[in-house]
Amino acid sequence: MASRVLENFIDGKFVASESEDVLELVNPVDETVTGYVPVSTAAEVDSAVAAAARAFRSWGATTPRERQTALLKLADAIEAHSSELVAAQCRNTGQPKAVIAAEEVAAGADQLRFFAGAARLLEGRSAGEYVEGFTSYTRREPIGVVAQITPWNYPFLMAMWKIGPALAAGNTVVLKPSDTTPDSTLVLARLTRGLLPDGVFNVILGDATSGAALVAHPEPGLASITGSVRAGMAVAASAARGLKRAHLELGGKAPAVVFADVDIESTAADITQAAFFNAGQDCTAVTRVLVHESIHEDLVQALAKNARSLRPGQPEDPDSFCGPLNNRRHFDSVLETMAALPSHATVVTGGERLGDSGFFVEPTVITGVCQSDPIVQEEVFGPVLTVQPFVDEAQAITYANDVRYALASSVWTRDHGTVERMARALNFGAVWVNCHMVLTAEMPHGGFKHSGYGKDLSMYSMEEYTRIKHVMSAHR
Repeated sequence: MASRVLENFIDGKFVASESEDVLELVNPVDETVTGYVPVSTAAEVDSAVAAAARAFRSWGATTPRERQTALLKLADAIEAHSSELVAAQCRNTGQPKAVIAAEEVAAGADQLRFFAGAARLLEGRSAGEYVEGFTSYTRREPIGVVAQITPWNYPFLMAMWKIGPALAAGNTVVLKPSDTTPDSTLVLARLTRGLLPDGVFNVILGDATSGAALVAHPEPGLASITGSVRAGMAVAASAARGLKRAHLELGGKAPAVVFADVDIESTAADITQAAFFNAGQDCTAVTRVLVHESIHEDLVQALAKNARSLRPGQPEDPDSFCGPLNNRRHFDSVLETMAALPSHATVVTGGERLGDSGFFVEPTVITGVCQSDPIVQEEVFGPVLTVQPFVDEAQAITYANDVRYALASSVWTRDHGTVERMARALNFGAVWVNCHMVLTAEMPHGGFKHSGYGKDLSMYSMEEYTRIKHVMSAHR
């Protein structure tokens, strides 16, 4: 298996890269090398973009019904090949196989079906005579070729979030998956053959340089990325130079604001699930618990107890709550972050590597932190949860909003007035109430500030992948 070199998917065919530069694919469960990813060249990026541009001439002119039919067939194929998709992704991520099957493959197929239906529901203002003697109306059109970059934390699901609205709106796609998690995306590419016209969906492999070449290419009219703030800024800067649109879903530092009237045990259980799911490698994961001082100690103990019960483990183990961190660089970064904790911080539970093979880290709960500490301010993207007390609602709002990220948050209380005040005051793209990290295709997902701009999921995502044209006709 280690000798396999993955291939790009261009114009409906798998094509070997001519690049001599390859990257190792490492299984994060046992650190074995499972294959090699070529660092695609600018010429190969150009070939994929050219294929997408050719395909757009016909795909962009198809009826919504035709696009819906194709996407529904693709969703059926995804479900029929669930086991293959799960196995491919597990090699790259080490996630529990049951989680991949339910939370990525099944959820991704469902979301693709939502966008298939949304293809037939694009709306615009009604025609009217706004100037005497002239009729005006608007057209909502596809952009053309779009460049998309997906991350390693949910490789298959994020591909669905990208291609669903893009293809439903009539665009064609060149997608670059993360260099550490390309396998499930390539299985998806194979499944599109015979269901989508050649060139409608293309996959380019490689590292950041390959992604940069794709974003900088003059043909795509939109560049979309789910990734880090640093990567998002690079995409935004490159897109700006080409005067193309950018869609950025970036990092998070989600607070869970807990008031004194909650049931402590059930709240702690729900919060730890939302903190340590996927080993905390989720931009919407709870990373900061802000709790009223009157129940601080009790909640800390309940969080620690639940954290100790949610153990990372092997992909086939039904008792595994999560898998390892994705790659060596990230694993080292998380451990270095915990090693650099200030002296006033206390690790209540966790904080260490699990085992001597693989990138497993214990679920970790930390108290005694200050608002200015890096562990509070910066995204760790691992199984790390900090807990801070607050004295009143005003202080809770200040602490919650005092980070550069603004993607997701939650409020935990039985009081309706508190819910409404906090929902308005929290400066985040999502505010969950007495729950956290619950997503549905019908509702938008996206943040503010350094968490980026643009929406995934929902009809708002369809709008991201369209352009508006005004047509005015004289009465003569």
